[in-house]
Amino acid sequence: MLVGAPDNPSMHPTGFGHTPSPAHWQWHNRFASLGPEFHANVPLQPLPAPYWVARSPSAAQLLGLDVTDWSDSAWVHLLSGNTWWDGMQPLASVYSGHQFGVWAGQLGDGRALLLGEVATTPDAPSLEIQLKGAGRTPFSRSGDGRAVLRSSIREFLASEAMHALGIPTTRALCITGSPHPVYRETPETAAVVTRLAPSFIRFGHFEHFSHHGLHTQLRDLTDFVLQHFYPHCMQAPDPVAALLGEVAERTAAMVALWQSVGFCHGVMNTDNMSILGLTIDYGPFQFMDGFDPQHICNHSDHQGRYAFARQPAIAYWNLMCLGQALLPLIGDSDRTIAAIDRFKTAYPAHFEAAMAKKLGFSSPPAQEPLRKHLNTLLGLMAQEQADYTVFWRALGTYARTGERQAVLDQVVNREGFDAWLLSFDELHIHLGCGPDADLMQKTNPKYVLRNYLAQQAIEKAESCDFGMVNDLLTVLSAPYDEHPAFEAWAAPAPEWARSLQLSCSS
Repeated sequence: MLVGAPDNPSMHPTGFGHTPSPAHWQWHNRFASLGPEFHANVPLQPLPAPYWVARSPSAAQLLGLDVTDWSDSAWVHLLSGNTWWDGMQPLASVYSGHQFGVWAGQLGDGRALLLGEVATTPDAPSLEIQLKGAGRTPFSRSGDGRAVLRSSIREFLASEAMHALGIPTTRALCITGSPHPVYRETPETAAVVTRLAPSFIRFGHFEHFSHHGLHTQLRDLTDFVLQHFYPHCMQAPDPVAALLGEVAERTAAMVALWQSVGFCHGVMNTDNMSILGLTIDYGPFQFMDGFDPQHICNHSDHQGRYAFARQPAIAYWNLMCLGQALLPLIGDSDRTIAAIDRFKTAYPAHFEAAMAKKLGFSSPPAQEPLRKHLNTLLGLMAQEQADYTVFWRALGTYARTGERQAVLDQVVNREGFDAWLLSFDELHIHLGCGPDADLMQKTNPKYVLRNYLAQQAIEKAESCDFGMVNDLLTVLSAPYDEHPAFEAWAAPAPEWARSLQLSCSS
């Protein structure tokens, strides 16, 4: 059923050679064991003259690695797809999906290569290692399978920034670059992002087998996910419905955190939704500058399907697609809907809990007073298009110092915000406690990956100056800290940055 897959795919990569894995690694390659219906084995495709762009010490620790040890050329070749470790089985998985609400048919890993799955100790959870931009696969369709430096920098920084914000996400270990030309709207240079996750399985994997009536494979995939990632669901009367409910819960928690920090995903297609509730596939994403609930960060999204305010509803729609795919296994539409509808109760609970912390409530107050104050505040912010990150940080300053000016300096409608601050104070007095300034400091980041900062880092990197990429990594890895040397990066975006537009091109 793998359209375009080779008849006799190579079982061995064909790069420049192989090297032993780090001594503490144990390869599992569990996804590969599902069989040829789920993936195509793909040989490595060497990338000429690779070089380091950036490396994440935090992500490296997940694999028991220290990036300071990567001084020789072996590692840059390994993580560019030029050589291979003993024990890995490179493959590209097949999936399908809905893109912009329309069934797109077979998709698959068109430029991502799963090297395998590694555990650092016998008892440690394992992580899949994936190269994004490693070359053509049977699922590349008309693409070249490569990624460009521009989009690779954005994905690398966003992945690590989201992790530091406490938002479930795939991780980015490093970026390697190459002078190899890649043609998009204009000629660009190639890059590879090494991504880490417990699994890269998506809603679209289930849609693929369900759509084609391959219910045996659908069952095998579902059992695989249950066994390895949701074992507690196997004890439920209906394990598949329990799995769907858990995915709904995790998806609700993830999207609630997106909304709380003003993050726009941009391409919430079903093939970009993780079965583990991880943020995955950073294409035309954006952390909002001025708060606009109707903001569209992807200029290819002409209908505004993935506008900021619509993200929760789209997540629910995507869960309905997953539920439809799993219906042959659940066998009852009422149980399927009931599992999906866990999202409807979980999302507001997660969102209100996150926003309560941003408002300084260590224990969320009664829902109605919280909703009233929060909705009034968000309405005022939307009218002003107040800078989302700066405003919330200023509110934390007010909680710590009592200086209303910290907030009022961020807005034009001072009367409206002054009245809100008065009601905010009265609510805390009624509850017998002031806002928890320390909690607000740890919940409202000072730094996010603004589009213009990413663009400036990209422009420098295109001239082989990777200093700003690495400085941004340092700052975004500790987004609640002050970082006095980079204070300018905490300011609202300059006027010229509002014209920046992002598309799906990478």
